[in-house]
Amino acid sequence: MGQKEENIMAVDLNNLFRLTKAQIKPAAEMLTRAFQDNPGLVYYFPDESERKNKSLHYFQFTIRYGLIYGEVYAISPNLEGLAVWLPSENANMSLWRVIRSGGLSMIYKLGSKAASQMRSFGDYVSSIHKRHAPFRHWYLLGLGVDPDYQGQGYASTLLKAMFTRIDNDRLPCYLETQNADNVPIYQHYGFKVVE
Repeated sequence: MGQKEENIMAVDLNNLFRLTKAQIKPAAEMLTRAFQDNPGLVYYFPDESERKNKSLHYFQFTIRYGLIYGEVYAISPNLEGLAVWLPSENANMSLWRVIRSGGLSMIYKLGSKAASQMRSFGDYVSSIHKRHAPFRHWYLLGLGVDPDYQGQGYASTLLKAMFTRIDNDRLPCYLETQNADNVPIYQHYGFKVVE
């Protein structure tokens, strides 16, 4: 978990593709491929065959939440990679926001055990987020690149485009990761580990 405070020169958001509702399902399919072996999803859905289907529902919810309460950008309409950003005032997933974003349907499709685990983990992560970022900021809810396009600088492009805006607004940004391998990558972009 970390915060970014340094200025990093970058591309503009106008160079990216802003997602619409029509791209929710294909974008979720891409994130499902990108996060197939993510430690959090492996914990929620230990069965590999079940993970693909249930992850798709989870990512559809995440993207829909981002579209309603934040901004979702992709590299292009081909959805090689995407980032879901929330302004801090919309980072708290209240019951109404979850319902409005299709959370009840997601919970039904995931099953009670996985939904309960996600809720517990979400509460834990939310408490850490509130403790370390009680100020106005941007929250990187999700960042993923299709496995076929990883290593080509797409994550960097997605990050740098938003960093330009964030730096112009003189705001920090915050994220969490459950994958220790991601920590040095985010540190490269100026994030600091806070917990």
